Amino acid sequence: MKKSIVTALGLALALGGYASLAVSELASLRGAQDLTEESKVPAMKQYRKDGEVFDREYVQQPPLIPHKIEGYQINRKFNKCLSCHSWANYKEAGATKISQTHFEDRDKNVLANVSARRYFCTQCHVPQVNAKPLVDNTFEPVRALTGH
Repeated sequence: MKKSIVTALGLALALGGYASLAVSELASLRGAQDLTEESKVPAMKQYRKDGEVFDREYVQQPPLIPHKIEGYQINRKFNKCLSCHSWANYKEAGATKISQTHFEDRDKNVLANVSARRYFCTQCHVPQVNAKPLVDNTFEPVRALTGH
């Protein structure tokens, strides 16, 4: 019994030393700033003005959202996007109607309502932002697709 307690204590001390080593290598997004210091508020993302559309960055990229969506409710009972982009409302709202492909199940059967796998718009579509890309992109579309 004593031997197992000593072994457990030794293991705990060894792991504790390893954990403290790992923690000392971590870096916070706020940098070396202490939690007690007042932090600078990060700059807000600069969204493009409504209607100004970015070109797509790769073939089959879902269209970007050309407006802010902060506060939009999208859950299994309600989807704010559909109040403007549904086939019933898009003309009156002056919005792009959602694609026919959003009304197909994975077996290409046409549905009366938006497919459950396409219902949560922000799984694929994101607001376009004036932000530096996280990685370089040298994509150029096939000339046949660009009309050049």
